[in-house]
Amino acid sequence: MTLSLTRSDVERLLTPQACIDALEDAFRKLGEGKVPPPTILGIHVKDGSFHVKAGELAADRPYFAAKLNANFPQNGARHGLPTIQGAVLLFDASNGTLLAIMDSIAITSLRTAAATAVAAKHLAAEGAPTATVCGCGAQAASQLRALACVRRPALVHAYDQDGAKAAAFAAAMSAELGLAITPTADLAESVGASDIVITCTTARRYFITREMVRPGTFIAAVGADNEDKQEIDPHLMAAATVVTDLTEQAAKIGDLHHAIVAGAMSRHDVHAELGVVSTTVVHRGTLVG
Repeated sequence: MTLSLTRSDVERLLTPQACIDALEDAFRKLGEGKVPPPTILGIHVKDGSFHVKAGELAADRPYFAAKLNANFPQNGARHGLPTIQGAVLLFDASNGTLLAIMDSIAITSLRTAAATAVAAKHLAAEGAPTATVCGCGAQAASQLRALACVRRPALVHAYDQDGAKAAAFAAAMSAELGLAITPTADLAESVGASDIVITCTTARRYFITREMVRPGTFIAAVGADNEDKQEIDPHLMAAATVVTDLTEQAAKIGDLHHAIVAGAMSRHDVHAELGVVSTTVVHRGTLVG
């Protein structure tokens, strides 16, 4: 029988640490060439987009998974609906049996945050005392929970264009994680004082510039998940050590895409993919795009 898992089932069963461990293992297998690269298909519609991501992984048996997500950034304001909605389908890759259908909202949020945590584990300075989170929506909470599994900064700045949203986020996450989290209205000052910066916004124009960031800062650029979104100054990308989750994908969408279009860098300037650095040692203080 095909297993059906709702969003609440996923949230109950899949912890941030379990997701981090699974994702690190998957990245390592990809870096070692033990699994083929995943594939992606994207289609834009009037007010949003759809994308399909699919991949294969061997565990106790061979599996194939495909995630179909709808991404509509204005859903909250217009319809009271989540930005991301969709499903993950899991198959037995030895015979094609559909094993499970899972709501993708929590999986997407946890997986995205887990990728940041894996990158921070290998690339951010140990004992990094200060962090800034840009954008205080649902993804920001997942990002901070995952980061706390691998790094526990003494102080976290929470920034959002909506100051009330940043204040509410800071209060809720401080109580949940036991971290000192404070809202900030001065993004440049907070970024300049931070060792870790996480951007998880829907911005269409970069807002983190080269002048803001001090050497050695780890930046997880999360929000630019299609070619129309952008968070990082192309000149900052060009000056940084860039590590991607998948370079082929990042060169088509997100901040690496914009840096290439701007002529600031090419895909050949990317230092490595996360699957490679998770199996090796690289210099701390790296930009992940």
